Amino acid sequence: MADSNSLPALATEPADVTETPEARVPGVLVFILADMIVFAMLFTGFMVERSGQLALFDQSSASLDVWLGILNTLILITSGLFVVFAVNAARQGRTRATRGWLLATFVVGAGFGVTKMVEYSAKIGHGITMHTNDFYMFYYALTGAHFLHFLGGMLALAVLWFMAGRQKVDGPLFGLIESGALYWHMVDLLWIVIFPLLYLLGTR
Repeated sequence: MADSNSLPALATEPADVTETPEARVPGVLVFILADMIVFAMLFTGFMVERSGQLALFDQSSASLDVWLGILNTLILITSGLFVVFAVNAARQGRTRATRGWLLATFVVGAGFGVTKMVEYSAKIGHGITMHTNDFYMFYYALTGAHFLHFLGGMLALAVLWFMAGRQKVDGPLFGLIESGALYWHMVDLLWIVIFPLLYLLGTR
């Protein structure tokens, strides 16, 4: 009979399954994918309605300030670049640089909020609401939903900046920073679709 001591020891305790920073990312990707599907349905609805009211949609689109839309696009692209720098700095364990780039992302991104408030105020001041016509119904629905996502991203950036001052950025916090950056990129991507759809599609 073989000596029981020669048999390989069987694990009697569960393996350590401590969550790694990277483990947070797939969950964020699932959320982003679900969100993109919802927006894709809104984009499809817009195109279907536009095909039946082409003149109305083009005329309404022409009333939007294209240059303001371009400015917003540049703001979000620049802010998105800064958050990439923040992730790279966090990966290298550079706390000060990480916080600096997160702050730069937030400050530049805040410009988007200011310009949207200016745009909304101008439209409402001229009596244009989501009840004006079907184009403006989609305009307020799409830009409004996007703006809510933008506010969520701004809150996430502020929280990450605060946490980066109290935790190691290349430790467990790195997963949160990377996830926040992915979310912010989603905000960028959505606007890159919304901008030509609303502001450029009807231009001649």
